[in-house]
Amino acid sequence: MRALVTGASSGIGREISYYLASLNIDLIIVARNKKELEKIKEKVNVDVKIITLDLIKKENVYKLYDLVKNNNIDILVNNAGFGLFGLFYETNLDRELEMIDLNVTTYHILTKLFLQDFIKKDSGYILNVCSSAGFMAGPRLSTYYATKNYITKLTMAINEELRQMKSNVSISALCPGPVNTNFNKVANGEFSIKEISPKIVAKVAVDKMFKRKMLIIPTFKMQCAVFFTRFIPYRLQLIIAYHIQGKKLGK
Repeated sequence: MRALVTGASSGIGREISYYLASLNIDLIIVARNKKELEKIKEKVNVDVKIITLDLIKKENVYKLYDLVKNNNIDILVNNAGFGLFGLFYETNLDRELEMIDLNVTTYHILTKLFLQDFIKKDSGYILNVCSSAGFMAGPRLSTYYATKNYITKLTMAINEELRQMKSNVSISALCPGPVNTNFNKVANGEFSIKEISPKIVAKVAVDKMFKRKMLIIPTFKMQCAVFFTRFIPYRLQLIIAYHIQGKKLGK
């Protein structure tokens, strides 16, 4: 088997790459940081192809597909993304639009193109790295939450389409809570609750992806949190989220 992993240079993407390699799955790893990708290649015993591209640029997303479409990809892991803390009226518009391009447009394009290929051969796995944020609105992290809502709900909808088709293709949404990655550094904030290891998240994600789970929520605590949000009024959810993000910002 061969997997394509975007955002593979750090965090969840890097650990998913390592875990897939431990399962003897060949890799095509993508990120802007070639040095970090080369470190992964040096540490695994499978075939690894490195591609350095900035996937914020839409033309590079199509370029990536053209570069790998004939490589017999069996698994697509959409992982590249970032967040941005702050009040919506204060955050940088250009940076937010880049976030939408990477967190939404890149996922959308790659999911559609590879899904079409996978359906033709009636096999393949797509793992979209989303977030528990995909089930709520997030004051002070509003655009990030909105992007994760988009991908989570898109993934769920496609999953049902495939189920109705009785397709052998599987698509899953990975929706962890706080994970110990570079997210905080990029987003200019910090989590106010304990983070879990990206290595743990990666193993749970890949194992449950192969079990064709639609929603993958790595910890029991976060599973309970997501479940009980169904019974909390929207206004109360917003108040809770607002204060949680405030703690991240030290306010």
